[in-house]
Amino acid sequence: MSLKKSKSSRAEKVLSVAEQQQKINEVRKLIAPLSDDLPDFCSDASISRFLRARNWNSEKSSKMLKETLKWRLQYRPEMIRWEDVADEAKTGKIYRADYQDKFGRPVLVMRPGFQNTNSVKGQIQYLVYCMENAILNLPSDQEQMVWLIDFQDWTKASVSLKATRETAHVLQGYYPERLAVGILYNPSKIFEPFWKMVKPFLEQKTYKKVKFVYSDNPESQKVMLDLFDMDKLESAFGGRNQNGFDFLNFANRMKEDDKKMIALLSSRGSILCPDQPVASAPRRSISSLSDARSEDSSEASSSSPKSGSNGKLEKEDVNGNLGCKSSDVDEPPLRIEDIQIKESI
Repeated sequence: MSLKKSKSSRAEKVLSVAEQQQKINEVRKLIAPLSDDLPDFCSDASISRFLRARNWNSEKSSKMLKETLKWRLQYRPEMIRWEDVADEAKTGKIYRADYQDKFGRPVLVMRPGFQNTNSVKGQIQYLVYCMENAILNLPSDQEQMVWLIDFQDWTKASVSLKATRETAHVLQGYYPERLAVGILYNPSKIFEPFWKMVKPFLEQKTYKKVKFVYSDNPESQKVMLDLFDMDKLESAFGGRNQNGFDFLNFANRMKEDDKKMIALLSSRGSILCPDQPVASAPRRSISSLSDARSEDSSEASSSSPKSGSNGKLEKEDVNGNLGCKSSDVDEPPLRIEDIQIKESI
């Protein structure tokens, strides 16, 4: 993925309720017959997120939604289980907190300085698992989550070029408008020049969701007071909860959520729905995605798993390979010119 500057200078469109519904109906027609085959994925709320991510451009939104549906049918993120990602989770580099923010939104804690593996395939699989788990635990009146990014022990060596590119592609391409607020907690001085280089390539609406918070800055700490119950927030983030990440406790929570997911899959279908817990997917939906595959095959080739000659997904693809090369050798230091950050989260 090459570097591409964001067109964030374009003003975000403000549409009336009637105009929004018209755009939603346009997208639903453009993605037909998928709108009939996967009605839950093509709900008004789901389509609206893709439209907001593409500034209400119907054609761009429909293309993005088709690619997401294709990815979900192939990658099967809802089928990832705790035992598939437990090794990646051991250090607590990503975990869903056992509390929500004041608005009831799930909180994903990310600690990039606690990276414990070199496998990009495994890292992406664990990221997807955590995203799906957070969505599974969304209350009915919410569709977004909070990312709490802790920079403890973060260095430039903590960042893998390949993992960064794949992470940006997955989060921005397949989970649009799922981020409510992203808090960068105590970023070090060495992160500042990195951020200055990245900032111009972020969509304006995404950049506005990012908040810098420093433990020694009372003014920035107001962000935490506004968002969190300080009795529940971990002390690492200025809260009064002395309990940090506990792997065994987290494992038990994830296993229980896996049971919840299995029950939902058994009762409703096979694909996690973005607005309801689970949506069913008729077999013919896979062939219906051929238009999306041909429209953007070159863009998707590095991020979608491939099928075997018999038309079935190969095991390694289901277990976490987004079409990346299988090599998990050490990555070279991250270079900003190699990153593409152009979509809205």
